Amino acid sequence: MNDQETLYTLALTRIGFFSIAGALQLYRQLGDATTIYDHRNDIQDILPDCSPHFLKSIKDWDEPLKRAEVEMEYDLAHNIRILCLNDDNYPQRMKECDDAPLVLFYTGTANLNQSRIINIVGTRMCTVQGQDIIRKFVADLKSICPKVLIVSGLAYGVDIHAHRNALLSGYETVGVLAHGLDNLYPSRHKETANKMVRQGGLLTEFFTNTNADKVNFVRRNRIVAGMSDACILVESAAKGGGLITAGIAQSYDRDVFAFPGRPSDPYSEGCNNLIRDSGAGLINNAIDFVRAMHWEDDATLIKAQNAGIERSLFPNLSAEEQSIVKLLQKTNDLQINMLTVHTNMPINKVTALLFQLEIKGVVKTLAGGTYHLMS
Repeated sequence: MNDQETLYTLALTRIGFFSIAGALQLYRQLGDATTIYDHRNDIQDILPDCSPHFLKSIKDWDEPLKRAEVEMEYDLAHNIRILCLNDDNYPQRMKECDDAPLVLFYTGTANLNQSRIINIVGTRMCTVQGQDIIRKFVADLKSICPKVLIVSGLAYGVDIHAHRNALLSGYETVGVLAHGLDNLYPSRHKETANKMVRQGGLLTEFFTNTNADKVNFVRRNRIVAGMSDACILVESAAKGGGLITAGIAQSYDRDVFAFPGRPSDPYSEGCNNLIRDSGAGLINNAIDFVRAMHWEDDATLIKAQNAGIERSLFPNLSAEEQSIVKLLQKTNDLQINMLTVHTNMPINKVTALLFQLEIKGVVKTLAGGTYHLMS
């Protein structure tokens, strides 16, 4: 795509920011932004139902073109790719949607049009159980389907755990942002974001100097949903951003799945309600998901099960460390005094072993002094 067309598409994005449908309809009808610019003074003849506000806006390109030039200069200097709707590298699944952004800004290495793309979303208050679900799901999915792009929103909770576990498993992962690529929110996720640029990427529809305002997160969610084959809700309260993404995914005719939880768990309520109302398919593990998507044949799944998809997660532990792990596998979330009794080891020895296991990421201390095995 030539620089002039990119410039005009960026400018049209500015003009149509509050009228995505109008700008998109015009773009699709005329085929490109350059033609729209050439016909800026007779748009009503082409689009009779055009709103008076949009009709007035489409005639004035001075400020939008100046802002587009600034954006192009910044993106060129910072290795940011501008993906216009007609670009072959633009996410084609998103292109099918009625409210697709005219432009996306992207930095990274992942192919946004690879054959299998999923998003993993949910609450920002992800519990230890939710973290375990994500860790196991991503690791097991990798053993069955090595080539899957994992998308999320780089937010606290489920999002960041999805990205980090994708990186650990060797998957590429893309974070869709609610602001421009000149900053990062939340800033404490910068280290993970930097890894993602080398093993996935960062994507946004927002120009530089755009803050992470509340309304932008809902706009961001439609991209998370639209560029994916399936949406997986891990944990959610009765209301939340993950449910919004799942709802958008449904409207795009995408597959939606949710992990169930106990009725008493506040961050399982949204998932349980969605399953109850037939808004999501119930899954307990990666095999459930792969079967529902028809991504692998039964023989492959049976082979994965027989090979030990419940595999030993902690092969490099001492015999004493393994004894604690085996005990927690039978009864998780035990206090140190119970571990001491059942292992028949002195408390100072158990304390030292638990410290080493925590450093290795095998166990985690919970409130009340209990120890949780990270499955």
